[in-house]
Amino acid sequence: MHSATRSHTLGDLLRRTAARLPDKPAILCGSTTWTYRQFDTVVNRLANGLAQGHAGAPVAAGDKVAVLSRNSHAFAALRFALARLGAVIVPINFMLNADEVAFILKHSQARLLAVGPDMVSLGLAAAGKGTAVTHTVWLEGEDPATAPADMVRFDQLLSDDTAEPAVALDARMLAQIIYTSGTESLPKGAMLTHEAVCWEYVSCVIEGEITESDVMLHALPLYHCAQLDVFLGPAVYMGASNIITGKPVADNLLALLAAHQINSFFAPPSIWIALMRAPAFDNTDLSALRKGYYGASIMPVEVLKEMSRRLPQVRLWNFYGQTEIAPLATVLRPHEQLTKLGSAGRPVLNVETRVVDDTMNDVKPGEIGEIVHRSPQLLTGYFNDPERTAAAFEGGWFHSGDLAVVDADGYISVVDRKKDMIKTGGENVASREVEETIYRLEGVSEVAVVGLPHPYWIEAVTACVVPKAGVVLTEEQVIAHCKTQMAHFKVPKKVVLLAALPKNPSGKVLKRELRTAYEGTMKDLPAAGV
Repeated sequence: MHSATRSHTLGDLLRRTAARLPDKPAILCGSTTWTYRQFDTVVNRLANGLAQGHAGAPVAAGDKVAVLSRNSHAFAALRFALARLGAVIVPINFMLNADEVAFILKHSQARLLAVGPDMVSLGLAAAGKGTAVTHTVWLEGEDPATAPADMVRFDQLLSDDTAEPAVALDARMLAQIIYTSGTESLPKGAMLTHEAVCWEYVSCVIEGEITESDVMLHALPLYHCAQLDVFLGPAVYMGASNIITGKPVADNLLALLAAHQINSFFAPPSIWIALMRAPAFDNTDLSALRKGYYGASIMPVEVLKEMSRRLPQVRLWNFYGQTEIAPLATVLRPHEQLTKLGSAGRPVLNVETRVVDDTMNDVKPGEIGEIVHRSPQLLTGYFNDPERTAAAFEGGWFHSGDLAVVDADGYISVVDRKKDMIKTGGENVASREVEETIYRLEGVSEVAVVGLPHPYWIEAVTACVVPKAGVVLTEEQVIAHCKTQMAHFKVPKKVVLLAALPKNPSGKVLKRELRTAYEGTMKDLPAAGV
């Protein structure tokens, strides 16, 4: 039997949706609107143009194509066009500097680089640092812009041939290499097959109740697997309408939520907080919004309670996972939000998850262990990195690097990344516990807790606090509050008051930047602390 008769790849998903719902709005971005029939056709034209060498050299199965761009209709089309060719997409974090982008280009062996309108200089600078990139092309963005004269434009990549490329594909072929953030070491390239991503889409659709009737706003960067493969991919699979923006700022998001009567939206906690703090929030029509998702970092319990009060019609899901599992691993469902406050929930449909000690035995309820997974959604390994691949799969389970406790009902609560556990005065302190305590102090908007080097404490618990607008907080107030709430050794030794926390485009707080900025400030602390 010919393999095409049983094919189930990312390109197949879009073709089937276009056949079912040809006239349904599929993609809306800026002034561009495509129905599913049009989206499918554009993807075929783009795939054929790339295969024919419109980018300067033909793109074939197995070729690595890097993307450095904000969200756009062109990004979405390229994702599915590469899938139809059997080529491998390598999305790159556009907040990286030229050396960091160059590392990924070199390590992935990408030959073609697609850049968004405001990424041209960064892309060219990175590609010029000894990479294998031979051609760069220009992707259209959300807003009108003019491509450099010597760069191939998105519309020039499109072939006149609208037929689906005749490429023999297998679901076990590599679909993407997504580089982890590399906060403590060089980034690792997680290799994910079509099969892994398609299994993950099934988990997302069922656990997140993603349906054809969804009108979904995609605002977090598509280079990140959360927006790309928990929301955009499953939404296309189901035939939802997708509004795409590259501007995840509160005023733009509120305007789009109202204008398009969005009923489904994902954002990390920092973006949900920004929306509720925006002056326009209370006067924005959010009546259509019914499904709200959060993830990427831990949602503070006090913020969750505020969301339930101010958006009472919105059912909330907490999605937890990591790049290596494509990325959804566990879910906390809407009816569990307030009964299992702060939990990441239980494993999704296609995932087995345990919390284990260093000898791979399950921890008892309440004990801290590492989260490990088994799933068809998992990566096949790290690209050109056999040592870290072997370490990640030690004992026959994938090691997440996240520390957690599990309760008697099997609900997992993430305590911290292993690297975020603070060792202070011989005691372990979970930064999350201190953060949750500080969030209970009236007037706190955001907080991040880190450990900073100290000659006596080894690491001093340090709280970086952003007050709410118009509120004056002092270091003494924060410390006094913590003293009434937690054990002496967990109380911050220092409090830094800030206007904002540093974050990456997917909303994760960059704790490494806080550590770097304040690591030299501990020398003035008394040896015995507070």
